[in-house]
Amino acid sequence: MAGSRKLGRTSDHRKAMLRAMVTYLFENGRIETTVTRAKEVRAVAEKMVTLGKSDDLHAKRQIFSFVTKEDVAKKLIDDIAPRYIQRQGGYTRIVRTGPRRGDNAEMAVIELI
Repeated sequence: MAGSRKLGRTSDHRKAMLRAMVTYLFENGRIETTVTRAKEVRAVAEKMVTLGKSDDLHAKRQIFSFVTKEDVAKKLIDDIAPRYIQRQGGYTRIVRTGPRRGDNAEMAVIELI
């Protein structure tokens, strides 16, 4: 798992949250979340796409062990990763959307390019 932000959670909770968010990102193509969470999700999601680009068994097993839904992992390997075969990183985009109404947290949309 990448990064050093604790996000106010225990390490197990943080890893579970990032796994769920990365899975949701690959499933739907975009997520609206806070900027700090989006930056953490970006780091992990880019690693998963890079793994998906290499066509070996070890990389596939790493993807299946991280992504929480099997059909989303297959989609990553078969559909998403081949789109970026010519691209050297930078598979996601973070766009800030302004403050959240309840607690004024800076919000952003993270999406696959």
